[in-house]
Amino acid sequence: MAARRPEPPTRCRSRYDKMEEFAAAPAVCSLPYQREYLPVVNHVAFIWNIAESLRGPFKPSEYGSVVLPFTVLRRLDAILADTKPAVLDAATGIEDLPEVLQVITLQKASGNQFYNTSPFDFAKLVADPADLRANLSSYLAGFSPNVRDIFERFEFDKTLNKLAEKNKLFAVTEKFAQADFHPRTVSNIQMGLVFEELIRFANEKSNETAGDHYTPREVIKLMVELLFALDDDALSKSGVVRSIYDPTAGTGGMLSVADEYLRTLNPGIQLSLYGQDYNDASYAICKADMVIKGQDVDNIALGDTLTEDHFDDKKFDYGLSNPPFGVDWKDQRSYVDDEHSKLGFNGRFGPGTPAVSDGAMLFLLHLVSKMRKLEDGGSRMAMVLNGSPLFSGGAGGGESNIRKWLLDNDLVEAIIGLPKDMFYNTGISTYIWVLTNRKDENRKGRVQLIDGREMSTKLRKGLGSKRNELSPKNIETIVGLYAGFEDGEHSKIFRNEDFLYRTITVERPLKLNWHATPERIDTVFEAKSIQKLNEADAGALRAALDRLGTDTVWKNRAEFQKVLKDAAKAEGLTLPASLLKTVTTDLGEQDDTADTCTDAKANPEADASLRDTENVPWDEDADAYVAREVLPYAPDAWVDHAKTKEGAEIPFTRHFYKYVPPRPLEEIDRDLDTVMDDLRAMLTAVEA
Repeated sequence: MAARRPEPPTRCRSRYDKMEEFAAAPAVCSLPYQREYLPVVNHVAFIWNIAESLRGPFKPSEYGSVVLPFTVLRRLDAILADTKPAVLDAATGIEDLPEVLQVITLQKASGNQFYNTSPFDFAKLVADPADLRANLSSYLAGFSPNVRDIFERFEFDKTLNKLAEKNKLFAVTEKFAQADFHPRTVSNIQMGLVFEELIRFANEKSNETAGDHYTPREVIKLMVELLFALDDDALSKSGVVRSIYDPTAGTGGMLSVADEYLRTLNPGIQLSLYGQDYNDASYAICKADMVIKGQDVDNIALGDTLTEDHFDDKKFDYGLSNPPFGVDWKDQRSYVDDEHSKLGFNGRFGPGTPAVSDGAMLFLLHLVSKMRKLEDGGSRMAMVLNGSPLFSGGAGGGESNIRKWLLDNDLVEAIIGLPKDMFYNTGISTYIWVLTNRKDENRKGRVQLIDGREMSTKLRKGLGSKRNELSPKNIETIVGLYAGFEDGEHSKIFRNEDFLYRTITVERPLKLNWHATPERIDTVFEAKSIQKLNEADAGALRAALDRLGTDTVWKNRAEFQKVLKDAAKAEGLTLPASLLKTVTTDLGEQDDTADTCTDAKANPEADASLRDTENVPWDEDADAYVAREVLPYAPDAWVDHAKTKEGAEIPFTRHFYKYVPPRPLEEIDRDLDTVMDDLRAMLTAVEA
């Protein structure tokens, strides 16, 4: 593993709960970062002070809806300032050109992938307070569609209307006009950090939605470090070009942390970030963050990833994702099932589909489908999932088939168990899956399980369901275990085949006795086919059964059926095969001392009520397994090989289970005696 680099200054922030404390943070941050990141701290403090000035007309949970789009607007205004005259000139007289040529002309004049053809900028907006609301609408309308979309998804018009109604619009606009966000003053990296901090504060203020669209930053940092831990040397070279994709991007936190990590490692890296999300507000924030960072504005898409893959023609070097936990995919089912049946392995869902109650594994398959071919360099992906994808579904089911396909294709590199209570909206156990199609030679055919479930630090104050966090030391330990790839207390190495198995069906022979008691006869007449008989036939059947008497118990099916047919014939009733089968089945009861029922070829018939299944390890012969585990207890059992199914599960907790012996009885007795003595003393004191 490559030597760890100094952490970015975001580590310095974790110890501060309030904005005022954060503003003073650089004094204790590591020296290499103080000069570079002081503008970040100052700008965040400045902007959040604007947010605090909204108290009263706006709830704290609404601050983000004001400062986030205004920050984006001010940054874009500063980026476009130098080429504004050229854009206005270019916009004159191109109305008759095709729309595509208009866009190309204006982008060229702007020097960016976006532009604004409005004559307004922030200086002109604040110079005319009386018409500010109308002028802002005109200014926003002048942006190119790919940027105007951001403000539409923010529903910025509603925010501006409320600001105007509460007499806050001019004050906010004027304050943002004072901020110098020009790229010469604030770099893309610095501006990205400013925006990330604003997103974090906004999410913390909006407790009801923080967990839905915000993955804890330290979890993302762990995922990112795992993703790049084995590639540090290659990524640090000059001229490196890489792409990263998040199909459930949310507000873009994973893309931002990956971007920060790689640019710290290699400032000259050419990095393309791609993401998609279905939530309008999250999409707007993510896209705005990418624009602020200088990324391609068209690389962030809006839509349901499962039904609208906006990057269906692209493959990526790296992938990150935190898909929804335990969310059903009923709304997407027809589309997913259609792709699965029509495209098979040429589509995303060839291996199968999971239960409709949880679509997390669909996102896993989607992410795997974005891997580059090995000859093109391959890919590595990291995804955080709940425990269900490890073991849910039996052999032959969708989840099991997906796991088996992943293992058969040697795509699972590592699975890391995280502590509970790590996320804002759930306290359940979570796991990071690291997937790749370019394993190192020593990892081929192997899966590493890492137990990080006890590696956490308690929060001083819980945030929703979040009670624990990963400290820098915890992250370093887990990444070290991953990079070290050795067996130990918290790291175990398995062959892919260790998680595969076959589910065999063990049959026992059908052995019945027949006794024409009143209770059994009543059971026969409860059958639907018997109830459909006409009154005469039903009466004849009951009389035939009564003829059998209660003195005889038959233990051979052929003998019983002969007697039954004779009795029916005596009552003038002919028993067709279906009726004979119903009476024989419903009048019979299981009896180990009876003769075995056989088919026409004298083969023993199976008793469905005694049918059982066994999971046989992949490397073991099924018959040998049955001879050892089943036949000593059921000598007449056999395996129906036609029903054998192949499966896969990853019993993570079982492999890290530690047996804790119970306390000695003598010690428990002593404790009980002590408690009883205390109770007696208390009762004595009360009675006195």
